[in-house]
Amino acid sequence: MFQTIPYEGTRQEQFESVLGQLRALVHDESNRIANLANASALLGHFLPDVNWSGFYLYDGTELVLGPFQGLPACIRIPLGRGVCGTAAAERRTLVIDDVHAFPGHIACDAASNSEIVIPLIKNDELIGVLDIDSPLKSRFDHEDRVFLEEFTAILVSSL
Repeated sequence: MFQTIPYEGTRQEQFESVLGQLRALVHDESNRIANLANASALLGHFLPDVNWSGFYLYDGTELVLGPFQGLPACIRIPLGRGVCGTAAAERRTLVIDDVHAFPGHIACDAASNSEIVIPLIKNDELIGVLDIDSPLKSRFDHEDRVFLEEFTAILVSSL
C-alpha cells in the first residue's frame, strides 16, 4: 500500500526517497500501463511547480498519449516535432527553459512555460518519453535531469 510521506531532508535525500518509492511500486509488476500510471502519479505528487507529468508511448510511427497527471493533452506527436518528438527522435533528454522559444513547440496547455523530456529506451528500442511541464520558466535544472533520468532507468527496467 502506498502512503503519502513528507519529503524531508536535502533535495538529494528527497530524490532518493522517491526513487525508493518507485522501486517498491514497480517491484514484481510487469504491466506497462500500471507502472506508467503509478510513476506519473508519483511524480505528480512529488514535484512542485509542475502542471503536467506523464508519458507518450511510441507505436512504431509516432508518440501516442499514455498515462499522465494534468489537463487533457495532445494525443499524437510525430517524431521530430515539438519537444517530445525531438527528444524521441534524437534519443536524448531535452531541458527547455522557455518552451515558447523552442522551434515547433506543441502547446497542449497554455500555462506551460518550461519542460523536460526524457526518452524511454530499452534494449536500444524506443518505448516512449517522460514529459513534464511547468508553468514556471527555467523550472528544471541539472539535478532534476539526473534524478529523472535515474527515475526513468528504474521504470524502464520494469517495462
